[in-house]
Amino acid sequence: MKKFQHKLNRVLEVFLVILMSVLVIDVLWQVFSRYLLSSPSSFTDELAGFLLIWVGLLGAAYVAGRKEHLAIDLLLQKSPPERQRKLQYLIHSLIFLFALFVMFVGGVTLMYTRFVLQVKSAALQLPLGYVYIIIPISGLIIMFYEVIHMIDLKKSK
Repeated sequence: MKKFQHKLNRVLEVFLVILMSVLVIDVLWQVFSRYLLSSPSSFTDELAGFLLIWVGLLGAAYVAGRKEHLAIDLLLQKSPPERQRKLQYLIHSLIFLFALFVMFVGGVTLMYTRFVLQVKSAALQLPLGYVYIIIPISGLIIMFYEVIHMIDLKKSK
């Protein structure tokens, strides 16, 4: 399981670097074409938005796996060790449930309706289901990581 987690982390790192690189190139091209060529590209704004969605959601999954997401852990730090363990279980369970219901179930519903209704983006004419497919994928990754965190917490007892 740890080997798979390590490989998943590595794949996410590489993919996020690629997505960020494409995003930077896309925005630089937009600035270049708008101000130097006086002919703004018609698709770069839309592509940047879609790339930002993917980077944000995959980045959230990646940092959840590394336990580096933003947290206000004052209550956790001030609690005795046994209460800390219970709070950590609660936190991991709530994150798992959020990823399950909001990201996975809601994301699948959103993606499915976009495909069924054949909704396409304005400039790229890309089916929006492909843009939103990252929501349930990120939800599954977060759920996987949260299960791993709870197993690790159980083992460390």
